[in-house]
Amino acid sequence: MSRVTVSQGKRPRISVDVSPEVRRRLRLAAASRDVTIRQYVLEAIEERLHVDLGYEGEEIFALTAKTDPVLAELWDNPKDSKYDDLQV
Repeated sequence: MSRVTVSQGKRPRISVDVSPEVRRRLRLAAASRDVTIRQYVLEAIEERLHVDLGYEGEEIFALTAKTDPVLAELWDNPKDSKYDDLQV
């Protein structure tokens, strides 16, 4: 079960319940890298987001063909292709 709360630093908090076995494995993996469980989990999440989304930071909010495939289909047509040649 997950829940989101706001900590005193105004950062969102995500809480995830895991089995004792997963917790044990997390502790071992974090220790093998000499990092805290928090650091290990944050790095794992960032890595997975990079793989799944392919970009970082605020770029996810930009309206591009890569970030919005539905708009890409609308933009990819002969009439609108004339705008591709314009220099800004």
